Amino acid sequence: MSVRKSAIVTGGTRGIGRAIVESLADGNLQNFSADVLFVYNSCETCAKEIEEQFKNTDVNVIGIQSDVTSFDKAQEVVNLALEKFGKLDILVNNAGITKDNLLLRMSEKDFDDVINVNLKSVFNYTKAAFKPMMKQRGGRIVNISSIVGIIGNAGQSNYAASKAGIIGFTKSTAKEFASRNITVNAVTPGFIETEMTAALNEKQREALLVNIPLKRIGQSQDVAKLVKFLCSSNADYITGQVISVDGGMVM
Repeated sequence: MSVRKSAIVTGGTRGIGRAIVESLADGNLQNFSADVLFVYNSCETCAKEIEEQFKNTDVNVIGIQSDVTSFDKAQEVVNLALEKFGKLDILVNNAGITKDNLLLRMSEKDFDDVINVNLKSVFNYTKAAFKPMMKQRGGRIVNISSIVGIIGNAGQSNYAASKAGIIGFTKSTAKEFASRNITVNAVTPGFIETEMTAALNEKQREALLVNIPLKRIGQSQDVAKLVKFLCSSNADYITGQVISVDGGMVM
C-alpha cells in the first residue's frame, strides 16, 4: 500500500527538477507517493503542463512562481504547502543556474547571482522547512549539488563554489537535525541529458564519454530515482551523505 507524503521541490519545471517532481508523485516507486508543491522561476507553460499531467490522479501537484533567493518568499511557499497538504515531509533543493566565465572575465553580478540562486536558496528553504519538520519529529531534505562541487571546473568558479557550499551545508545541517529524525543528504549529478548537453556535437560528446566509465550520459530519471530513495523509509539510516550519480566519472 502506497503511503502519502507531501513535498516541496525548487526548480521543478525542467530537466532533473521535473523528473524529481514526477518521481515523488509516482506511487509505484519506493512505496509512497507525494503531493508536490514545485517552485519555478519563469516557465509558466512548463508548470501548467506538469499540473495537467497529474490532473486526473489522486495526488496534488501544484506549481508556484517564486524567487528562491528571498527567505520571505521561501517562508511563504512552506506556509502554502502546509496550508494545502497539512504537513511537510520532504524538501528537495534543486533550483540552480549557471553563468560561466573565466574568473578574469566574470562580473561580480554573475558571481553573486549564482551563489544566491544555487546556495542561498538552500539556506532559505531549509531554514523555513525545519520548524514544521521539527514539530513532526521527522523529515527528509535532499540537496542537489554537482560533481563540479567536488572536482571543480575551469570557467565555473562561481558554480563550483555554490555546489561545494551545498555539500558543506548538507553535512552541517545533517548533524544539527539528526536528533529530530530529519535526514539531510546531497546528490551530485555528473553529465545528465539536458538542454545543455543536447547542444553538444558528436566530437564534444565523445570527449565527455572518455571520462565516464559507463560510457553514456545520464538521464534525469537516474537522479530522480536516487532522490526518491533518499526520501523513502528505505533510507531511514542515511544522513549527511554525498552520493554521485555520474556513471563512475568521479571515483
